[in-house]
Amino acid sequence: MVSVDEYIIVSSNYIPGYEITETKGFVYGLTVRSRGVGGQIGAGIRSMFGGEIKEYVSMMEETRDEAMTRAIDHAKAMGANAIISARYDSNDISDVMQEILVFGTAVVAHKVE
Repeated sequence: MVSVDEYIIVSSNYIPGYEITETKGFVYGLTVRSRGVGGQIGAGIRSMFGGEIKEYVSMMEETRDEAMTRAIDHAKAMGANAIISARYDSNDISDVMQEILVFGTAVVAHKVE
């Protein structure tokens, strides 16, 4: 279970210790990112020698965080306090652009006492 700013997000269909009392519906967060020219050059040079390409790792971490924040904002706007069945999807749009999608089901969950 991951909690982003007190928001519950799980990849499972349930939240341990919580009862889901309402399903609000499908939510998503989408972003597209491109590495700047400097990052592309640095990554291109690094790729010739092998190893981790830190420029792209950093870009993807930021992109995932942004997509997740947008999914949470979408769920909050629907009146949900959690997202279940959360997933990430990623696609290339071009040689220099990457799309990240976070999607799941927005729900209202209450802690079981």
